[in-house]
Amino acid sequence: MGINERAMVASESQKRKMEDRTQKLKILCLHGFRTSGKFLEKQISKWDPSLFLPHFHLDFPDGLFGAGGKSDIEGIFPPPYFEWFQFNPDFTEYTNLEECISHLCQYITHNGPFLGLLGFSQGAALSALLLGYKAQGKVLKDHPPFKMFVSISGSKFRDPSISEVAYKDKIEVKSVHFIGAKDWLRLPSEDLATAFQDPLIIRHPQGHTVPRLDETSTEQLRKWIADILVQSKGGICNGEHDEPKSVDDEEGTPKLLQKQISNDDSVDASGSEFARNEVKEETPKVIQNKMNGSQIHASEET
Repeated sequence: MGINERAMVASESQKRKMEDRTQKLKILCLHGFRTSGKFLEKQISKWDPSLFLPHFHLDFPDGLFGAGGKSDIEGIFPPPYFEWFQFNPDFTEYTNLEECISHLCQYITHNGPFLGLLGFSQGAALSALLLGYKAQGKVLKDHPPFKMFVSISGSKFRDPSISEVAYKDKIEVKSVHFIGAKDWLRLPSEDLATAFQDPLIIRHPQGHTVPRLDETSTEQLRKWIADILVQSKGGICNGEHDEPKSVDDEEGTPKLLQKQISNDDSVDASGSEFARNEVKEETPKVIQNKMNGSQIHASEET
């Protein structure tokens, strides 16, 4: 194959990738404290690729600020590392939070629209805050309604001037919350779930990490995604989400769509380094101790 032919093949491949990004529904994925977008992408790669990749373009931006201290993934995953904002040990005072929110709103407006948000730890707390603020009309007024939220080890902001606005009413965005039995943020994660209307809670036996999913959890998540895809049938056209529709109004059904997802073998799941190596994000121990000692109460899901 000559140079010109190789260039044409490469150009066509790049064109297909760009078209694929344009056609797929977009999800904004926010990483945890002092890690990176690439690290979260690796963490998520331990999940069954057929859950998200055939249907969504996952966007993994880096935090606005470089890590202001040691990262707990040093020696596990290469730098650079980032953080979205800074906070005190009680997680009641925040530095650069407003600047971070402004930055993300600009990013969403420029790179969206996005169907939903996914976040881990600090990224999950920030994602939920954006959803709450949007529901109250404080941000992203011209962006279509978000329709999904994946929270992994999330928590609420504790400053009353923030929490009394963001979580004033139940957030009517479909949400799934991954809560670990050994996670030091287990109770705050459960408390965050109460801020959403009819949340799906998926429990796992692990700690503060993006968990490996067993067969039962994978199928729970698959059904949840299928329901969202049915309600969002047609995707984003001309820069706008379709208006939410009743499942009864759709030609398909969640069960049929789940079967289509299950049979989709177009994604190659091989070669995932993180499918073999568990990687965790830990938050400084002083903050863990403060959060563990908090008097946060949430009902236990059965």
